[in-house]
Amino acid sequence: MPVARAFRWSILAASLAASAALPLGGCMQTAGPVAYVQPRPDLDAMAYGQPYAAPPVVVANNGGGAIAALSNSFAASPAPMPVGYPAPMVAPARYDASYHLDAGDKLRVVVYGQEGLTNSYAIDAGGSITMPLIGAVPARGRTTAGLAGEIAGRLRNGYIREPSVAVEIDTYRPFFILGEVSAPGQYPYVPNMTVESAVAIAGGFSPRAKRDVVTVTHTEAGGSMRAVVPLGTPLAPGDTVFVGERWF
Repeated sequence: MPVARAFRWSILAASLAASAALPLGGCMQTAGPVAYVQPRPDLDAMAYGQPYAAPPVVVANNGGGAIAALSNSFAASPAPMPVGYPAPMVAPARYDASYHLDAGDKLRVVVYGQEGLTNSYAIDAGGSITMPLIGAVPARGRTTAGLAGEIAGRLRNGYIREPSVAVEIDTYRPFFILGEVSAPGQYPYVPNMTVESAVAIAGGFSPRAKRDVVTVTHTEAGGSMRAVVPLGTPLAPGDTVFVGERWF
């Protein structure tokens, strides 16, 4: 009899322990795998390196609830958009190295170590510049490098032992525009200009102007050349543009 009573008490105790473990099962569940969400690199990080080491976001996956929703939102987040930068502007090309000087051009002549010779000089109607010590130096038809060599040679002849000379164009000689424009005349030359921009500088076409082609006269040391050209044709310093009159 005492053995049977003890057996019944042991069965009752086991049942109570099992009943108590059931409500605690949901709270004592072992944590599942851990998800690591790393920021994806964009183009800046690939080109210049990550600016700082961002710690990973750790999300515990316990099978459901708010943490699971947060984990899903991280996984569904779109990747960062790459950032684009505009290409740097390119400066207009100049042709000083091959440009042939003529009357009306203004030059900056630098003689290193000689402040009395360093100055701005204009090419006169005779095609020369006049400098201290060496007087008139022919410039017409020369390039800036050729003129610098001529000046250095003259200074070396009894004035400076080893002169170092540089010549650059300060202002180009003007261009001329005539004919059927609002304000014909002489205007300062702008590098990389075309016939169309020359017409715009002169106030545009007159009502009777022929607007598709113009006549351009270009003068070099060897002579002049005249041609009928479209409006997009480049102009050189000293060119003369003539805008004709239409007949109807």
